[in-house]
Amino acid sequence: MDEKSDHCILIKPDETMLQEIAAYRAAFLAAGNSMDGTGPLRRMDDPEDWLWACRTGENRETTPPNWVPSEQFVFQRERDHKIVGMIQFRHEFNDFLRDFGGNIGYSVYPDERKKGYAKRMLTECLKVCRAFGLDRVLITCLMENEASRRTILSCGGVYDKTVYCERDHVSLERYWVALG
Repeated sequence: MDEKSDHCILIKPDETMLQEIAAYRAAFLAAGNSMDGTGPLRRMDDPEDWLWACRTGENRETTPPNWVPSEQFVFQRERDHKIVGMIQFRHEFNDFLRDFGGNIGYSVYPDERKKGYAKRMLTECLKVCRAFGLDRVLITCLMENEASRRTILSCGGVYDKTVYCERDHVSLERYWVALG
């Protein structure tokens, strides 16, 4: 497949994408995969509810308690409008994000993995973080997630340490990416 037919854009989701958002959620539920970087999508049957949650999460005044302001993006392939990935940029940390979640979470549609989408999507999101004014971001991944580790490293991630998240019973590797 040539680069032009595989071109994707990082954009905020909107009402024109409801069917694709529902398909993304269904694919992850069917595969039994976590939906990292999708905010509350796992627990929301209605994509319109999810869009509303994403929009209210962008502003400090409307962000739910115990959450931080964040921006939700989809990585949409232009030729067929398929959402091949989702990524969330969290503007700041709460205690959990500082230790375990980081500034960015992301996932790639199960059928679209191993095609370079994660690296391309993360690269675009890092530009958003830089424009926001951050000089570095924290990204974490499960210790056993080799694909995510390689993606983070390919985007300049520098290993910090491995931590155990008792809440989720998982070990996570922490990486810092300088944006300067």
